[in-house]
Amino acid sequence: MAKKPLPPVPPRSLLVARLLSPVQHFIRTESASGVVLIGAALIAFAWANSPWAAHYFAILDIPVAVGAGGWSLEKPLLLWVNDLLMAVFFFLVGLEIKRECMVGELAGWHKASLPVVGALGGMVVPALIYVAFNPSEPAVRGWGVPMATDIAFALGVLALLGDRVSLSLKVFLLALAIVDDLGSVLVIALFYAEDLSTGYLLLSFLVWAGALAYGRFGGGKAFVFALIGLLMWYFMLKSGVHATIEGVLMALAVPLRHQTGPQQLQQELRLLTTRGDFEQVEAVIEHVEDVLERAHSPLHRIEHALAPWTAFVIMPVFAFFNAGVALGDSGTGLISTISIGAFAGLLLGKPIGVAGFVVLAVKTGLTRLPEGISLQGLIGVGLLAGIGFTMSLFIASLAFPDAGMLAQAKMGVLCASVVAALAGLAFLHRALPRPRPASVRPSRADAV
Repeated sequence: MAKKPLPPVPPRSLLVARLLSPVQHFIRTESASGVVLIGAALIAFAWANSPWAAHYFAILDIPVAVGAGGWSLEKPLLLWVNDLLMAVFFFLVGLEIKRECMVGELAGWHKASLPVVGALGGMVVPALIYVAFNPSEPAVRGWGVPMATDIAFALGVLALLGDRVSLSLKVFLLALAIVDDLGSVLVIALFYAEDLSTGYLLLSFLVWAGALAYGRFGGGKAFVFALIGLLMWYFMLKSGVHATIEGVLMALAVPLRHQTGPQQLQQELRLLTTRGDFEQVEAVIEHVEDVLERAHSPLHRIEHALAPWTAFVIMPVFAFFNAGVALGDSGTGLISTISIGAFAGLLLGKPIGVAGFVVLAVKTGLTRLPEGISLQGLIGVGLLAGIGFTMSLFIASLAFPDAGMLAQAKMGVLCASVVAALAGLAFLHRALPRPRPASVRPSRADAV
């Protein structure tokens, strides 16, 4: 019986692209999750302003306790969402930051300079605008609220423009938002910590040292990082530093080293295709899948497995628990310098800061604009960066323990996010060139 022809081995460049370039998949995931986020936020807002609003707020306050023996931990359901589930979200953020800094769009100053400068402007200017409206305590504590950008919402809006958006502009927005997330993490860690307990903080860092050692010496099991992470999360929670910081620190311990390099992968696939035993097709396919799976680093595997759960479960749940703002008597009590500062910081500060800092950096030679990014594109991305939502709501919950001030900050964030999304979409729709149909070919006159 004649042997079936051997399948060709993919070229090395294709293998490397499949293994080391998750940007496109990440953009698609985040864009789709934005739709789910919008739905969750709308349900919460509508419920909080319906005749059944009391049931919504009662759900937030349901006490949930876990314990064993004489130990127990009890918190309202809202705080379990904001402290534990958001720690998982921050863990994914940490994985993204580490990957982008080591092998992605933030690897090296020539790549990182543009989003770093843009993100810096997009954090400084909104904070200054907020402080201009709220210069004194306790309202000034919300200066970090308009600094954040919601990746899912921003990429979701950008996806509505389809092929009109260049890949370089999408990558710039993605890198900008990741640097923005890093800035938000630092702000939370440095400025929104409460009464510190040095003993618990030391214990959390000792646990983290164990995680670093486990990753450094080749450990890559997700369940091991989960167990270590839970222990570190508890100690961080008790230390006074917000527990979500544990997620970012734990992500830094996950190794990015590939267990099978591109050359070794190429050799294994060639060896497989030269065996000549292709009768057992399913077995061969399973072996190929196993080889490809081993080629991914632990960081890639964990990030790939966690991203859908974070995008389609954790973030929508957070949105549902935090977007329910009751308007009351026509919402007049929600209009204050806090809400105005958050609104103006996001809607005006973001585009001014992002575009202004980038243009200044380009003029001074600090960085340069890559092909596919124009000044109009920068302004449009700056508008979309004003969609604070998830991170802005989260920082607001840390800045304002007072329920009234928190509701005012939330109203400013929600209104700014909606207006920024619509304004960014409309601006980019007019500013970006329409793609030329494939059937249209430039004439000789056009070429001249």
